[in-house]
Amino acid sequence: MKFIAECGLNHNGNLDLTYELIRQASWAGSDIVKFQLGWRASEGEMNCIDRERIASIIDYCQYMEVTPLFSVFNIESYDLLKDFKPSLIKIASRTIVDEKSLVDRILDDGVNLIISLGMWKDDNLPYTPSDEISYLWCISKYPSLPRDLKGFPKDFQDTDYEGYSDHTVGIETPILAISRGANIIEKHFTLDKSDVTIRDHALSATPEEFCNLVRIGKEISKQINLGI
Repeated sequence: MKFIAECGLNHNGNLDLTYELIRQASWAGSDIVKFQLGWRASEGEMNCIDRERIASIIDYCQYMEVTPLFSVFNIESYDLLKDFKPSLIKIASRTIVDEKSLVDRILDDGVNLIISLGMWKDDNLPYTPSDEISYLWCISKYPSLPRDLKGFPKDFQDTDYEGYSDHTVGIETPILAISRGANIIEKHFTLDKSDVTIRDHALSATPEEFCNLVRIGKEISKQINLGI
């Protein structure tokens, strides 16, 4: 069972806040802390993360004993990241649709991928499921309301999805996913849900909520593994 704290742009352009996000996510029980490269990332934009900042984020994640993870949205951001020899990269729903050639190149380089399929409309998966690729079920609506979750898997073990990338309000739907066999949960993470800088804060989990998600989710997963 793996929990990804998706910090994304919830630093609000104050890149020094990335360290507090990492710290709080670690204390809340996250296994992986994720940031985004190449989205709103031009010079002067709020998510302009350079090589030095990537190195610093990786270093602080290691200090806080969580795994750093980045999603890449274009070839420039991938070229920036690959010097750090990542073993795992997250592919956002829009990237697998808009930049599939980039994803092809990352796979050719031997990097493992977690791919969200919130915007994928084809009946066939982008790639044959393998040990190198983990697919996440997702709805690309921010926030996603209960009525938006059409097709939510009844049993993840009977699908090609290894987990769930959540955009709902609260932690109930990720817990539901775990009870149905999801082994990876990605949930947006914030220090302040009332922050209006970007929309993601409203659908994110606070440290306390994320801690409850991890605590309850791990217990459910253990009981499932016991055959209960």
